[in-house]
Amino acid sequence: MPRFPIQMPQLGESMAEATVREILISPGDEVKADQNIFEVETDKAMMEVTTPCSGKITEIGAKIGTSYAVGSHLAFIEATEEDAIKAGLIKPASSGDTESENNEEEAEANLHFKIDEKDMIDPTAPLAVQPTVRDGLPVPVRSTVYLSPRMRHRMEELGLNSADLAGLPGSGAGGRVTVEDFEKFISEIEQNRTTEASPMRIAVADSMRRSWTRPLATVTVPIVLDEVLAHRKSLEAKPGVTLYAMRALAIAISENTAVAGRLIGNRIVHPNSIDIGFAVEVADGVLVPVIREVDRKSLGDLQSPYNDLVKRSQERKLPPESTGAGIATVTNVGPFGITAATPIPLPEQNLVLGLMAGRHMPIWDKESATFVPRMESKFILSFDHRILDGGAAGRLLQRVGELLQDPAEL
Repeated sequence: MPRFPIQMPQLGESMAEATVREILISPGDEVKADQNIFEVETDKAMMEVTTPCSGKITEIGAKIGTSYAVGSHLAFIEATEEDAIKAGLIKPASSGDTESENNEEEAEANLHFKIDEKDMIDPTAPLAVQPTVRDGLPVPVRSTVYLSPRMRHRMEELGLNSADLAGLPGSGAGGRVTVEDFEKFISEIEQNRTTEASPMRIAVADSMRRSWTRPLATVTVPIVLDEVLAHRKSLEAKPGVTLYAMRALAIAISENTAVAGRLIGNRIVHPNSIDIGFAVEVADGVLVPVIREVDRKSLGDLQSPYNDLVKRSQERKLPPESTGAGIATVTNVGPFGITAATPIPLPEQNLVLGLMAGRHMPIWDKESATFVPRMESKFILSFDHRILDGGAAGRLLQRVGELLQDPAEL
């Protein structure tokens, strides 16, 4: 029977590699189609690699703790021709195959340049024994600080970028960091205690560097939450304040989708769907699962998928359909006692809404002509200043606050 490779699949839109954490089969095992055979870790979640078809595992090349690029061969499966055809691994034989092969040979003979086998990239080779800065940053960032070609080459050898030199004083002309400064810096680092950064920590660092290439701004509006808390108390299933804020933000964005658009060239690209993410703290980082079309679902409709995604995030087992980019993120740092912060939107987003810790504050009541205690929280919106100005951002936050005063309609 023919033998076929089992490759590292593309488990997410931005995935470039994944680390094998568990091998669930052994050579010689009989497996079924879509059976879980590897558990792998990406920078966002733990996921499973499955078999393409039924058959027998003949070889396992993957090793636990090793990182492999998408398309790398992890194992080999022996399958019948019938099963392979059903899985799309091979095409049924036809009379046109011979003609096709002849055409391919003729095309290859007419190539201006041919690649020798020794020069071809081996897809079975792992990308890195352990996730590193060099292999973990798919989109390197260049700063405006001048770095000589020699310096850049040396930094690339070590898997570093200019952001890693922040705070390093230079002894060259105009404060330029010289190669000598850099080597001294590296030597001093080697004298310190270091630990390996996790794939998630590296991904978060890269995301924040890319976000900061844009002009970001932040505005704050205090919002009274008494109506939200009273409504929540009246429900059997009690949604969190984050879910109320997500729903209100989605409605506000749907009324003017340009506020969540992206500036590409001289055009603002409006979103086709109001997909909102929310931050969940996990070990050594934050995951941002996304709920689709939040503006089209009621608060009650959102409760179950929200709770499920929180649980899956904490287990690092988010489904692929919930890991793609949304158009905005809501992050609630109130449980940590934080009363002011500057959240940073993801690189592919324009907006991030931060919810701060609630505090009882004296609010002037016109009817009683006196101050009354109200539960108030600062809602902080960070945004791409190229898309929004302070006034527009403030109006968006005010609209979120208005919607939260009538939570039964959310």
